[in-house]
Amino acid sequence: MKKIFVIDDDVYIGDMLEEILTKEGYSVSRAYSGTEALMLLSGNKPDLVLLDLMLPGLSGEKVMEKIKDIPVIVVSAKIDVNDKVNLLLGGAADYITKPFDAKELLARIAVQLRDKKTELTAARQIVYDDIVLDTVSRRVTVAESEVHLTRTEYAILKMLMQRSAQVVTKSELMDGICEDTPDCTESSLKIHVANLRKKLKSVIDKDYIESVWGIGFKLKAD
Repeated sequence: MKKIFVIDDDVYIGDMLEEILTKEGYSVSRAYSGTEALMLLSGNKPDLVLLDLMLPGLSGEKVMEKIKDIPVIVVSAKIDVNDKVNLLLGGAADYITKPFDAKELLARIAVQLRDKKTELTAARQIVYDDIVLDTVSRRVTVAESEVHLTRTEYAILKMLMQRSAQVVTKSELMDGICEDTPDCTESSLKIHVANLRKKLKSVIDKDYIESVWGIGFKLKAD
């Protein structure tokens, strides 16, 4: 469940936002002042923040300066274009003016949460044909079935997938994986590649890696 912080001193608007967001399946926490918002954020990290600007104690602008790596949608009655521009340049992900349409706000929230998820997935996954390699968990699947690789086999596959359109020479492969697998030598490289090829092929009887005689290895084209 995605967590959204609503930071607004207007109780009526806060209640309305909480009701709308809860119906959409979000978890909602609320703060009514800038100082309370910072206390809330210090102990929790939401997926998104809805932030009013005219808050008691500490202004919304000051609160936003303290928020890092969390998308912030400013929800404010301020309609001056310069205010919007400055806030967007200052780090706000979006700006919506009060009074607002609930459907529009929900759409803007969905965009921010979807983009965040998509970017994270794209950054951590390398995909080739039926093979998916997750660079964070170091998990490899073929046709959605997990394949357990050694550290050296994983490093070889990762480099071949990163350069899937090219032939990777033996020396390039050795240089590229040496940090991850200092134990791999040129004499053992063929054995590691053969074991990797066998493990990948065992899932759907498809050979993904081909040897380029006298040069190195590459992933097979479809």
